[in-house]
Amino acid sequence: QVQLVESGGGLVQPGGSLRLSCVASGRTLSNYAMGWFRQAPGKEREFVSAINRSGESTYYADSVKGRFTISRDNVKNTVYLQMNSLKPEDTALYYCAANRQYSSLLYRMVGSYDYWGQGTQVTVSS
Repeated sequence: QVQLVESGGGLVQPGGSLRLSCVASGRTLSNYAMGWFRQAPGKEREFVSAINRSGESTYYADSVKGRFTISRDNVKNTVYLQMNSLKPEDTALYYCAANRQYSSLLYRMVGSYDYWGQGTQVTVSS
């Protein structure tokens, strides 16, 4: 079992920045690819970003490419999502998730992840 706890969400003005953190316990994080997803009210959960076990490969949704950066520190068992140039449409509950799969083709798929955190709210509003 892996327990994931997200933090770092909050209220920010358009154009602002936030850094989300996801701390894992129970298993070594380096055993998993990690992803960030988000869900806005009335919408389905959607892929935001993912990173492979070593951190050498990263993946982004088109809507956040160039604005968000995913990274990981396997010593600290933590994954980060740096979010810059935030827009109102980025408002959502953000989840981190752990994936035992090795194929990057699966990293964008909600159903391929094995463990999920409870989420942290990000609100972008003036």
